[in-house]
Amino acid sequence: MAGGLLLSGAIAALLTSALPASSPSSGFDDPPPDKIIIQVATVNGSGCPQGTAAVAVSEDNTAFTVTYSDYLAQAGGSSDPTAFRRNCQLNLKVHVPGGFTYAIASADYRGFASLQRGASATQRASYYFQGSPSTVYKNHPFSGPLNDNWQATDETDWAQLVYAPCGVQRNFNINTEIRVNAGTQSADKVSFMTMDSTDGDISTVYHLAWKECPKKS
Repeated sequence: MAGGLLLSGAIAALLTSALPASSPSSGFDDPPPDKIIIQVATVNGSGCPQGTAAVAVSEDNTAFTVTYSDYLAQAGGSSDPTAFRRNCQLNLKVHVPGGFTYAIASADYRGFASLQRGASATQRASYYFQGSPSTVYKNHPFSGPLNDNWQATDETDWAQLVYAPCGVQRNFNINTEIRVNAGTQSADKVSFMTMDSTDGDISTVYHLAWKECPKKS
């Protein structure tokens, strides 16, 4: 899939640390009318083997979706000792219409978990621009017994949104991870967590915020 997807629509950015650059103007603007082009530069990780992750964008430029079809971690029973953790990193090239910048306001994750009594699992994610000096993860824990769909949401206050630097091309990275711990009560039984649904696909949606960049004098 590396370098394989070119999509029209809108995409977005960041929950973590800022980069040195000119800051956007204050206030919130409507999504830009022109199309944005997204190119998937690389897709790496045990949770997204080649061909199992796809990116799509909304027609109204307010969200984009990452869909996984082979993202599963498991532990306990006869599970492979390395299967307790799965991760995926998407590196995206985002081409934004001139005069606009963007940020991630929230991210929604969904999947299915089957956790035995005493087992636990964690879903976490981070978002950062290429060259960002630090990364902060958002964590969501789950405990067994559990046998149901799960959902987790990362949210950022409007006042704390970090926008892409205006006038500078920075690739955008999305790192996600799921971990499963079998515990001791039912370690002889398999516990697992997926970031996919019963039909093999699940949409992870990232909601966007837009701002207009300062006018050059």
